[in-house]
Amino acid sequence: MSEPLTYKDSGVDQTRKDAVIDRVLGMMKRTYGPRVIDNPWGFAGLFSLSGESPIFRRNYRRPVLIGCADGVGTKLRVASELGKHDTVGIDLVAMNVNDLIVTGGEPLFFLDYIALGRVQEEVILDLVKGIVTGCEQAGCALLGGETAEMPGFYKDGDYELAGFAVGVVERHRLLDGKTVAPGDVVLGVASSGLHSNGYSLVRKLVAERKFKLGAQVAELGCTLGEELLRPTRIYVKAMRELTRSHHVRRMVKALAHITGGGLIENVPRVLPENVNVEIKLGSWEMPPVFPWLEREGNLDATEMRRVFNLGIGMVLILDPYFVDVALRRLAAAGERAFVIGEVRPGAREVVFRT
Repeated sequence: MSEPLTYKDSGVDQTRKDAVIDRVLGMMKRTYGPRVIDNPWGFAGLFSLSGESPIFRRNYRRPVLIGCADGVGTKLRVASELGKHDTVGIDLVAMNVNDLIVTGGEPLFFLDYIALGRVQEEVILDLVKGIVTGCEQAGCALLGGETAEMPGFYKDGDYELAGFAVGVVERHRLLDGKTVAPGDVVLGVASSGLHSNGYSLVRKLVAERKFKLGAQVAELGCTLGEELLRPTRIYVKAMRELTRSHHVRRMVKALAHITGGGLIENVPRVLPENVNVEIKLGSWEMPPVFPWLEREGNLDATEMRRVFNLGIGMVLILDPYFVDVALRRLAAAGERAFVIGEVRPGAREVVFRT
């Protein structure tokens, strides 16, 4: 008679996984505030809407909940090729909370999903380290998650990351873009680089041109790999500086997170049907990675504008009266912002001009 099979024989080591999760739970507590109800090894995380968050010090009268889900995409392949996994967790948080804050709300807590072929303790801990750092930057709690060991589905060394953010906004502070009108001013807040979009195109270019991720690129001032793993900027605290005003819906009329689709596809998502946004090319400082990609990939301007953020990570549409105060508040929050355009009558499109 053959020996009885065990779960470990199939490639799933529960004891090893549980030991890693114990360490992860300790890391998560760095993100806890007074609204988290500690429930270690519980089936679900617990969070109270009463009490104060690290960033938004207020309770809510008419709360509207906000939910987001996103991933990091093929930027993960760059992390795997370089064996550096401690920054893509920041990207994971950023892609979610930056979507969430365009409503005018605050992120409350974050959940992660890590799937991999075999539990590799240092890889998981590096991934969670980045997620914890992202949650600290966003002022939200890492409330829970799932680590799925799936041998035969993922190759050893491969993994997938997904994230889920839950937030809240006071109903009268909800930003919906309905009041955007001709004459409003468009601000662009600087990105840190590629963020987490366009990596399938970037990786194809790298492979076809046989670029080495570890090679220094003088134009970038770092190695290609360092540039490609530069974390996505998290804008939560900066947006808090703007949306804390009692006149928030007069000052900030709309926010747009510039992700896949670039300025062309993301800005119209927050516009009413009767206006365009006209953007002046050259009105902001573009990180060198973008002209480098355009040249090395022989990419045309429309392709660049549709795939990449081109150095603008968040767009704000403001009443002209509040532009100066908005620029001052963004600078005080450590962000670089530029007046990049204005709202004109139109048909819900982005138009570029020189």
